[in-house]
Amino acid sequence: MLGVPVRGMVVLGVLAAAGLMYVANGGEKLGAEGAGTGECRVTVVADILNVRSGPADTQPIVSTMRRDFVVAAERRVENGFRMLSEGRWAKEEFVVPTRDSDCS
Repeated sequence: MLGVPVRGMVVLGVLAAAGLMYVANGGEKLGAEGAGTGECRVTVVADILNVRSGPADTQPIVSTMRRDFVVAAERRVENGFRMLSEGRWAKEEFVVPTRDSDCS
């Protein structure tokens, strides 16, 4: 196939899959090394997430985040909003804890 041996295609496929997993994991190492770190990190599951200055829909929007963005968060949830780093707030239904997070 295009002059590339089958073994070379397998190696390229494995490297591509590893690269995609690395990107999907936010650039963090895969495996148990990061598990149980005690940190809370969340992934945005909305197409565009409005980040607010306080825990209410009436609070001003201070920034936005796109789907799959990973951000540090706090365990604090108030009025249906999760506190993010730097005192910002996001609607809890639009963020989910990462696999290795401790957000409870």
